[in-house]
Amino acid sequence: MSSWKPGDAKRATDSMIRVDQAGEYGAIRIYAGQLAVLGDRHPASRSIHHMAQQEERHRAFFDRMIVERRVRPTVLQPIWKVAGFALGAVTAAISPRAAMACTAAVETEIDKHYEEQLVQLGASDPKLSAAILDFQAEELEHKNTAIAAGAEETPGYPVLSAMIRLGCKVAIATAKRI
Repeated sequence: MSSWKPGDAKRATDSMIRVDQAGEYGAIRIYAGQLAVLGDRHPASRSIHHMAQQEERHRAFFDRMIVERRVRPTVLQPIWKVAGFALGAVTAAISPRAAMACTAAVETEIDKHYEEQLVQLGASDPKLSAAILDFQAEELEHKNTAIAAGAEETPGYPVLSAMIRLGCKVAIATAKRI
């Protein structure tokens, strides 16, 4: 006998939409923090602006999904606002490469997160799956841009990356539920 209930699929997709909207918002805040420190004149700023624009498009999609599907957004958004900006500002203050290390670490976890969602969705929600697949490709582009900009050459990169990735995992797990 299966323990599956009719509302389980809706709860699962609601959770995906909630956490993805929160994650895209957090990414925008990270880039805002980085740009606040680096300004517009640093060579990395152009890439950061481009990545932030793509994250804005992702967030706008999930904002629409929250309204269309009547999904409760995370109540933790005020925390993501401050924490995302702080993470971006602190890593940029360390160095432009540390800012890129932050991007590489975050996008590593987002790629895994999106892949898990795609497996879970299967063919059950083509609109959501197509968007996640599209956004995942852009997140991988962000990771590759960051690595090409010297992310892995940041002093202490393994530790910095591990700490940021752990923070992402905690944020993802929390935003799914709260």
